[in-house]
Amino acid sequence: MTPGPRIPWRKSLLVRLLLTSVAIAVVSVGATAWLAVQTTTRAIQEERGQVLSDDTDILRRLSGFAAAHPDWEGVHSSVRDLSLTTGRRIALTTEAGRIIADSAAPGTALPARASATVDPLNTDTSTEPGAQLAGIDPRAVGPYRLPAAERARVKALAEKRLACVRKHLGDGRVRQLPSGRTVVIADGGEAAVPSPCADGALNTPTRTEQKALDELLALTAPCLGPDGRKGQAANPLAGIGVDVIPGLTAAAQDTGRPLGGGRQTQDCFDDARRSQLDPYVAPRARLYLGALGQQPVGFDLSPANKAKIVGVAGLVLVVTVAMTTVVAIRLVRPLRALTAAAQQPPQRHTRVAVTTKDETGYLAAAFNDLTARRQQLETQRKAMVSDIAHELRTPLTNIRGWLEVTRDGLVEPDPDLIASLHDEALLLQHIIDDLQDLAAADAGTLALHREPVRADDLVAQTVSAHRTRAESSDIHLCTHTDPGLVLDADPVRMRQVLGNLTSNALRHTPAGGTVTLTARHVGDLAVLTVEDTGSGIAADDLPHVFERFWRAEKSRSRRTGGSGLGLSIVRQFVEAHEGAVTVGSEPGKGCVFTIRLPRAQHTDRRTP
Repeated sequence: MTPGPRIPWRKSLLVRLLLTSVAIAVVSVGATAWLAVQTTTRAIQEERGQVLSDDTDILRRLSGFAAAHPDWEGVHSSVRDLSLTTGRRIALTTEAGRIIADSAAPGTALPARASATVDPLNTDTSTEPGAQLAGIDPRAVGPYRLPAAERARVKALAEKRLACVRKHLGDGRVRQLPSGRTVVIADGGEAAVPSPCADGALNTPTRTEQKALDELLALTAPCLGPDGRKGQAANPLAGIGVDVIPGLTAAAQDTGRPLGGGRQTQDCFDDARRSQLDPYVAPRARLYLGALGQQPVGFDLSPANKAKIVGVAGLVLVVTVAMTTVVAIRLVRPLRALTAAAQQPPQRHTRVAVTTKDETGYLAAAFNDLTARRQQLETQRKAMVSDIAHELRTPLTNIRGWLEVTRDGLVEPDPDLIASLHDEALLLQHIIDDLQDLAAADAGTLALHREPVRADDLVAQTVSAHRTRAESSDIHLCTHTDPGLVLDADPVRMRQVLGNLTSNALRHTPAGGTVTLTARHVGDLAVLTVEDTGSGIAADDLPHVFERFWRAEKSRSRRTGGSGLGLSIVRQFVEAHEGAVTVGSEPGKGCVFTIRLPRAQHTDRRTP
């Protein structure tokens, strides 16, 4: 066996699979990298949100420190702890720019702009829950801070009220405010205190608180003017306790009204509070926030991360190529086996092993089926050649023998001898004509001259041609045709079809039997039948009836049994007319050959 041509590498299935896999892997890696960048970007955004939350917490805690201390002394430890906790650089400076505290190393430049201003008397209400609308940090209590004795007394009153609240409402708790005052919180809030528990003792300002309130009123009076001071003489706590002393709100609902005079009066009150608290809080300071070590803001890959990405991408490529190679080899191996089997000499009829149930397995099974059919066709071809040689040998041997004895003068060429030689020549001509018709049908070059043909004429012509033979054999020929039945067929070929079937029926019907030809219409079809009362055909032989050179009776001679091509010609001609022929038989009772052909749609014209 000569080796097949070498396949160019660009057309190799293995190379194409590898290139496809590499492309897929590259796209996958690229998509993964894009997804990672998108995910990282989102993580950075979330981290920025966390940084903003941390910055707000830093400002809140430093504002709390300023509210509880008259200066910034001791803030260094708080700044350092906050920096370690949040991972941010924190720097405090005075408004003049002097450094108060800085978590960075000395000499490190400050950020370009301050992030916020720390001023507990003018704070953002969103940085510290509970800050009043005036912008004063609630942790700035100043002179309202209770001494230890008052703190203990207020706490005792709060615990007494808590016991009463639990008795009537079921639950509650106490909370100590930045000023040291203890308040009771029931399930419904600080204001949800039952009437039996509202004795007023807990909501009464202490001596320290009253002193601070008197001082606040004195600071407010110059701004209010004579009318304002007159309005506040009767109830100096009106409109003040709710804003100044947290914890008195629930018991002093009547003090929840704003001061008379509208917005101007409220502004006077807020300015007075700031003046009162100013000596007790740290001075204003600027807050600078930044990254530790002055790292640049943005997304960058370190060499270690770059190496990881390259390593993972290379690993993915290697794994992909390896898996593709394994799959490709498993795919190419059966294809190579098929190629090798196809390159074997035809007479070997080589088959391949079917090892899988995928596409290549189906291809291998189809190849084996094709090989089996080719072997069968080759066997049939050899048998047909042998049969043709045998069919032609008998008449040629007879003709040659008689001619040789006549040439040698052993026999006189009388009319009987010449008639015998003529019969042998006609037999040869008949076999050759049959073979020529079959060859034309196989090649698709069989010429049909189709036209509307009356079924009764066709049957009558067939019976007329075989009546003499039937009478000589004492066989009855019967016909039955539906009136007006017209076929769309070649009349010459159809007479040959019915003639072959009738001749075959007469040959196998004994004396005294009957051969019946019928023609009837069934729907759009014309059905022709040739039925005899002969010996019939065995069930095992029915599938072979239309094969070439096949005879049901193997002992029948070539001369008496025909050429063995008549029924094959019948099938070829009927199929050429887009029809079908079938046979049914019961041994000992005869056979029925049935032909189904399309009826003519228009009976007034001829169709070539």
